[in-house]
Amino acid sequence: MITPLALSTRKGLLVAALHVAIVASLGAKLLVDRATRPRVWARAAPVDPNLPIRGRYVRLNVEAVPSGDLRVGGQLSAWIALSVRDGQLVATPAGDASKVTARLVDRGGQRVAIVNEPLAYFIPEHVADPSRRPAGEELWVEVTLPRAGAPRPIRLGVQKDGVLTPLDVK
Repeated sequence: MITPLALSTRKGLLVAALHVAIVASLGAKLLVDRATRPRVWARAAPVDPNLPIRGRYVRLNVEAVPSGDLRVGGQLSAWIALSVRDGQLVATPAGDASKVTARLVDRGGQRVAIVNEPLAYFIPEHVADPSRRPAGEELWVEVTLPRAGAPRPIRLGVQKDGVLTPLDVK
């Protein structure tokens, strides 16, 4: 005969196993995407997240090279698809199924597309804020491009004098 305590223990273990399976399947999907989907370094602009409840992270706006006619009424405010071309992140016009939008800005005489959905890159408590860079250094982020949706950050880097160096933020 099974006691009520043993029955509730079995149910609890079953629920715990289900939670572990769900988390493991998400982790496996992200690892498979990282191994099979395109990866690229993109210039990033830090944004003050102003959300202390989420933990310690850097919020980044990712830049892409515009390709095709992305203007809507003179301004970019359109659905885009992100891809990798010649080692650069490229934004091309797409239908609303892409779930990614961007805006067109002028940066030093060159037009760039800035993805409207900022990325959150979580950093450990003991690491200095990597978004605070001295003059002459640019913050970059290596991203994975999933089939749909915004890019996923992998690691941060700094470009100085044309040389991109990954940061150790572990």
